Amino acid sequence: MKIVGVGCGPGFLTEQAIRVIREASLIYGSDRAIRIIQPHIRPGCRVHTIDDFKALPSLPEEAVVLSTGDPMLAGLGYLNGEVIPGISSLQVAAARLRIPLARIIPIVAHGTGHTKGMEQALVELDRGNIVFVIADPKFKCSDLYRRAADLKIPLRIAVCENLGYPDERIITGTIESPPYPSGVLYSLIMGNF
Repeated sequence: MKIVGVGCGPGFLTEQAIRVIREASLIYGSDRAIRIIQPHIRPGCRVHTIDDFKALPSLPEEAVVLSTGDPMLAGLGYLNGEVIPGISSLQVAAARLRIPLARIIPIVAHGTGHTKGMEQALVELDRGNIVFVIADPKFKCSDLYRRAADLKIPLRIAVCENLGYPDERIITGTIESPPYPSGVLYSLIMGNF
């Protein structure tokens, strides 16, 4: 099995990912990941939308499994198989905001990880680190902002929405006047940057 990072949006596929996709006879992915790679799927390739993530480990060896962004950043890199990296939202956000990646701590705060992610972000902010919070629509930015304000340290915040898509938007603010996401596909960068 190959786990292929398709990038955070259209145009962020690597040459290696394109080659693996073009050679694939069996592909599994989310609807969004399949749309990103659509131009590179060869005729005759069987393409399936992932309906059951628990069944992924039992896929045949020839399967190519698509992971949005990079499989090793809150993706499907936990699966057994060769991992083909992708260009992640973290990389794109850091480039857009001109923050060196080595200064950023990634935090997963989506799905069932809201509370744990918030706690990790607060610990890292208190240590003076910059955090990249991978969130979802149910993540309560207002709670994170309120608790981060209690740290009494200067913080800048960037809400990064739809990175890599035509409607990409990055809104910046401070802990005193924070930006809020308006869409579903977003992440936060917080810290002294």
